[in-house]
Amino acid sequence: MQLRISAAPLWLAATNCYVVAADTGGPAVVVDAPPDADGIASLLAEDDLYPAALLVTHGHVDHTGGTGGLVARTGVSAYLHPDDDWLARDPATQLRSIFGAVDDLSPYAPPDRFSDLEDGQTLELAGLTLEVIHTPGHTPGHCCFLLEDEAILFSGDQLFAGSIGRTDLPGGSYEELMRSMRDKVLVLDDATHVLPGHGPTTTLARERALNPFLQGL
Repeated sequence: MQLRISAAPLWLAATNCYVVAADTGGPAVVVDAPPDADGIASLLAEDDLYPAALLVTHGHVDHTGGTGGLVARTGVSAYLHPDDDWLARDPATQLRSIFGAVDDLSPYAPPDRFSDLEDGQTLELAGLTLEVIHTPGHTPGHCCFLLEDEAILFSGDQLFAGSIGRTDLPGGSYEELMRSMRDKVLVLDDATHVLPGHGPTTTLARERALNPFLQGL
């Protein structure tokens, strides 16, 4: 397997969208779909890929705002933890908090349904094996996705280089996020590469040593 990972920060929140494939010219898994259809299409086109599944780390609009459009265009299944369905179904409230008012909500509309994610679930998609790790705190249904054989963690807004996800938005809990960090993330191997929802990649060893939020865990 010649693992391919393409990424780009999309939309105004510079949300990292990842396209992951076992090789070029075939199926791929998309991790998070910001509301930027052209940006996602460009990532897929880089290696002549088509989406076989869309994994959504959590229900914030900068990660889900493009899900409905991608599903409508490709017929791909979108996966989300059910504890975040309420967030994904209400982009209007989130967009109002960003812009104050939005005249046309149709570009941000979610798909008719999401396939449910569960903690510990193993997903066999596009020739890849991904483990679902439920990490509530940033949102109730936040999930990370682990490619164990490649030691790669798609951390969403759980863990960033030098920081952690904010917990002051509806459904957030600092205590829960730190429990998730201690019990679900920091148990992984130090060599794990962390690909976050915003900002640069890092490693778990680097974050364990230098991230001020992880000290004492």
